[in-house]
Amino acid sequence: MDGYVNLAYDYPVLGAFWTVMWIFLWVMWIFLLFRIIVDIFRDDSMSGWAKTGWLVFTIVLPFLGVFVYVIVRGKDMGRREQEHAKAQLDETNRYIRETLGTTGPASAAEQLAKLSEIRARGDISDEEFRRAKEKILH
Repeated sequence: MDGYVNLAYDYPVLGAFWTVMWIFLWVMWIFLLFRIIVDIFRDDSMSGWAKTGWLVFTIVLPFLGVFVYVIVRGKDMGRREQEHAKAQLDETNRYIRETLGTTGPASAAEQLAKLSEIRARGDISDEEFRRAKEKILH
């Protein structure tokens, strides 16, 4: 073992701190860059040329492009994210209603009709039917 061997105690704590700090900042930078690229594509108010310009700006000059984008258009990024989340929730709710076959809460008449069908099939007894009917009517 004539060569120099790096041991764990040869790496100072402050050096480890700075390494972790730079890795953290790098990950945050990548996250921010992708978040801005998604926001560029999500914004329906921009034309195709504007989207292309912002995309080229953020790819060719990433630091300057991202900082300028956040300064110029950052205020509405949260609003666009909320609109997207609300649209997804509305679409999910629409799909669930469509799949279940209902568009709103069933009326008492519809509930009684379904209950009568269940009793006619023999799935519930007359006593169970009576209790369920009382629940619906009260």
